[in-house]
Order: sequence, then C-alpha cells, then structure tokens
Amino acid sequence: RTVAGNSREEIKPRECRGVEERRKAMLDIPVFHDDQHGTAIISGAALLNGLELVGKAIESIRVVVSGAGASAISCSELAVRLGVKRENILLVDTRGVVYEGRGEGMNEYKARFAARTPARTLPDAVRDADVFYGLSAADVLTPAMVKTMAKRPLIFAMANPDPEISPDAVRRARHDAIVATCRSDYTNQVNKVIGFPFIFRGELDVRARQINEAMKLAAAPRRAEHETRG
Repeated sequence: RTVAGNSREEIKPRECRGVEERRKAMLDIPVFHDDQHGTAIISGAALLNGLELVGKAIESIRVVVSGAGASAISCSELAVRLGVKRENILLVDTRGVVYEGRGEGMNEYKARFAARTPARTLPDAVRDADVFYGLSAADVLTPAMVKTMAKRPLIFAMANPDPEISPDAVRRARHDAIVATCRSDYTNQVNKVIGFPFIFRGELDVRARQINEAMKLAAAPRRAEHETRG
C-alpha cells in the first residue's frame, strides 16, 4: 500500500498551523489542512465568479473578513494573491477590527492585515464594503449591517453549521445582494467540500510532493471556470 497525500481535518484553530507544518516536515507527500486551504480555494473561486456577476474589479473592492483564525487568514491571503489589495481588507475578530497599533489579541498572521482605519467594530467595518467573508460565528452579521454595504454586495456567510446571516435575512434587507453559505440546503453553497477530492486528484496526477501557494492560486480560477460552465 502507498499513501499519496495527507488531508487534515478538525484541528483546533490555535494548533492547526503547527500541526500542519510538523506533518510537512515529517512527510514527503502533500499535507493539506482542508479547513484552511480548501476553504480558501473555494471562497476564492466564488469571489471571482461573484465579481463577474456584479461587474466589479477585484483590485478596487473592499473586503471585510469576520474571523481571524486559520481559515480566515488563509482565505484573506489567497484573496490578496487573486488581486484584492491588502490595504482594502479589514479583518474583524472577537476584539473588533484588526487595526495598526492594536496590541491585544494579535499574532504574526493578523499583523499582516493590521489596517490604518478608524473602524473598530464589525458594523463600522462593513459600511460601504463590497464583500463580506464570514468565517466566525452564527448571526454576527445583522440585516441592519447589510443595508450599509456597497451596491451589489457579495456576502459569503461560511460559518458552519449556522452562517453569519441567513439568505432569507439578507433578501429581506435588500434585493441587490448575492449571498452564499456553507450549507447545501441553501442555494449558492461555498464550502470546502466542493474542492474535494479534486485538489488531491490533481496532485496524484502530477505526483506532487506538496501542495504549495502556486497550486492554490491556480486552483481557484479553474474551480470558478468549472462552476461557470456548469
């Protein structure tokens, strides 16, 4: 028997990066933490398709990310590689907006997104935002907040099992928003499962020894293209 890859699931957020890096150092096969990287690839694909539908350029959009754990950071970093300007991303954790000079609850990953902004809360952050990435907890995004977003906003409420806001709540707030969740019982699912097992199928085909950033960057637009054809 041979093992061609190692897919990690359900690791504690504070431990997942360390676990993944240790596994990478130990093994000469691809090691992939699906909660981080699978979610990033699928959300990136959804972002590309969503922006095409609403007619917005990726380099000009403002993105708010609710959550600052491993998945949120991975999604944010891939969004930057896809063309979102880092300075146009506001990260919001349980202590509020990650801003330049904040000392409490920071780490090296959050620090890369520390923004020069007067915004301090999620309601502050989402005002005039084009995109909402939810990787946090149920019901943190309210209809009142949705009403303050930019025209034709994209709302990806990816908290599992209960999203940051329900599609019905978004539709009651406004009619020009595109909303997606992690759940299959709503339309427009954005969930890491959409990329499984295809990412590993690709690494098997090319006999890769790792799944790197270039592969993730290539996978998102290909997934977006596939969904468009479908």
